[in-house]
Amino acid sequence: MILAVDVGNTNLVFALVDKGEIKARWRIATDPRRTADQYSVWLHQLLELEGFSRDHVEGVIIGTVVPRALHNLTVLSEKYFRKTPIIAGQGAAAWPMQLDVDEPHNVGADRALNAIAAHAKYPGDLLVIDFGTATTFDVINSSGAYAGGIIAPGINLSLDALVTAAAKLPRIAIEAPATNSVIGRSVTRIFGHRTRDFDKQTYEGKRRWPDWYIAARHFET
Repeated sequence: MILAVDVGNTNLVFALVDKGEIKARWRIATDPRRTADQYSVWLHQLLELEGFSRDHVEGVIIGTVVPRALHNLTVLSEKYFRKTPIIAGQGAAAWPMQLDVDEPHNVGADRALNAIAAHAKYPGDLLVIDFGTATTFDVINSSGAYAGGIIAPGINLSLDALVTAAAKLPRIAIEAPATNSVIGRSVTRIFGHRTRDFDKQTYEGKRRWPDWYIAARHFET
């Protein structure tokens, strides 16, 4: 099995993958200061709880948008799994698709991996939307080439900025509104409606661009 490591700005996810199927998955807050020894203690306990051991791991692959976290994860792989990790986007794991943008070296691993996975599952023109620390919109053409996109503040990041800057705005949970009206009649509803109207925007996108497939995924932040 392969131990796949997805390092985001907010969360770090480990997954055991066997022949394309995820057998187990664990999530931890991203902290570049966390050492290989700390990862090992945490991860080996979780492996045992799921009925696995480090001997089941035949290889390690890491995709990261947090460069400072890479060193300790590499040490984890080499010291505790005795495997030299493959780094997504580098060497043998160089991106298999064309990055048709002005600065291809600046395309984040998360966006490139989203593009590869989305094109493999949904061939054709794609708009891929990823809800993470940032909300990203990425365009993949029918040949699988990455054609660019948009980076916007994520939902939780936007809410945190508003709560921090506006003294009387409360911190609210992100949940579906009680009504379909876009007009809120209380502070929490006024505040919350704009964070939950993506379904309407997706519907409008499908109406305007019927030949495009819109793939949206929400990643816990």
